[in-house]
Amino acid sequence: MSVEWAVGRPHPAVRHLVARYVGYTQESVTLEVHRGLPSRYVTMIISLAEPIRLLEAAGFGALSTQGMVGGMHVGPALIAQDRFQSGIHLELNPLGVRALLGVSAASLAGQVVELEQFALGSLPDRLRSAPDWASRFSILDTVLTASAASVDVPREVGWAWRSMIGAGGQLRVASLADEIGWSRRHFGERFRAEVGLSPKQAARVLRFERAAWKLRGGQLDLASLAVECGYYDQAHLSNEWRALAGCSPRTWILEELPFLQDSDVFALDT
Repeated sequence: MSVEWAVGRPHPAVRHLVARYVGYTQESVTLEVHRGLPSRYVTMIISLAEPIRLLEAAGFGALSTQGMVGGMHVGPALIAQDRFQSGIHLELNPLGVRALLGVSAASLAGQVVELEQFALGSLPDRLRSAPDWASRFSILDTVLTASAASVDVPREVGWAWRSMIGAGGQLRVASLADEIGWSRRHFGERFRAEVGLSPKQAARVLRFERAAWKLRGGQLDLASLAVECGYYDQAHLSNEWRALAGCSPRTWILEELPFLQDSDVFALDT
């Protein structure tokens, strides 16, 4: 399989809302179905080739579209793969979704929504007509900067989310609530309203994301990986992987890892 990657940092005006642009072109793809894994981001995917085909699975409805936004989720999104595919993947900060798209991360949680619903239906054609990745990223900068609004996020939630990310999901929810000075229930409600997941779900996703990053980096000793990422043992890691990825770690290593080992593209920014 031939793969081309292009990674871009958004304009400084929206960098707190969007972490990265990841462009890709793949030829002679042999993997028929790709598992879109849970992560810390709300994702926007724009195809520059054939429509993206989301399969009916794991709570998502079947969908065929040139562009979509996927909310925070705790299960795999199964995407049918064409032999040739090209597109751009945007990593959106869930705390910035309201500023960019006018809806909360909570309203998108577990959902996939077409770009047309955010008045971005013309974006795939504009990006497809651009001559190179730099031009496409520039278009995204222009569109997102123009659409970004000023939205206040509770500083307590922002602090808790950043702390959880920094600790790879290994902080106790009760400790975070105590540090803020809120009851655990109030903290959970405010956190879910901004991030789209409960604190406990978010911690699960962050531990899982870190484990996936380490697997991509070559850490294939699952027992050691479990300890490093905050799981009780290898069995706990495997059970969580089946729940969040829809397969065992070893199945994912065999089927997906060969396509996802570019360290620059898949670096975990903490």
